[in-house]
Amino acid sequence: MTTAAEYPSVIEKLPQEEGGYYVVGFPDVPGCLGVGDTREEALADAQEALAACLDALRAIGRTPSAPAR
Repeated sequence: MTTAAEYPSVIEKLPQEEGGYYVVGFPDVPGCLGVGDTREEALADAQEALAACLDALRAIGRTPSAPAR
């Protein structure tokens, strides 16, 4: 089974006029995002979000895609 640490992520800081917070996404798991006021908060939220997204996929009988390497 793959772990959240194996999935590549993309981190963006939104401009101040859009809230100035960080967003972390996973190209291999579309729609799975983490957000936070700081980079560290966003990464922690993203790790929890990814685990939840992968669990949800498994719960409905879908196999999550393997992380790109």
